Amino acid sequence: MSSAPSTRSLPSGLAVLTTLPDVLFIPELVFGGLVWILVASSKVPSPVLQGWVMFVSVFCFVMSITLLCLYICGMHRGSSSWVTLDAICQEIAALFYFSAAVSEAYATYIIRSSPPEQLYQENIAAVVFAFLATLVYVVHTVFSLLRWKSS
Repeated sequence: MSSAPSTRSLPSGLAVLTTLPDVLFIPELVFGGLVWILVASSKVPSPVLQGWVMFVSVFCFVMSITLLCLYICGMHRGSSSWVTLDAICQEIAALFYFSAAVSEAYATYIIRSSPPEQLYQENIAAVVFAFLATLVYVVHTVFSLLRWKSS
């Protein structure tokens, strides 16, 4: 079984959902949305740490959905700078999500001895999904950098 081919330029229309780096927008949105929901509903032992996690999850969700919509609408045609922009956005998102995942893991460590077990489990789920989102953004970054290098 072969994977979807990677192209040198950014696809447009629904072809965005069939190329390898760009199809990763979907799991980024799913995992990022789950982090957003779980952190918003969890106990907040450290507002600064979890505020950063919320900022990153909302920022990356909005950035990913905006880029996806722009690519589907074909707004990037005729300009080679979109490949560079895509690589830079994915790098920033990967770094942000890694720092957010570590911050959420530390916040979860802080509240591990709190009585409400359900809130602790929500924080653990947020940590897991934050690291999954980080992984997806890192993979997307690697493929975006390869596309950038070949363009």
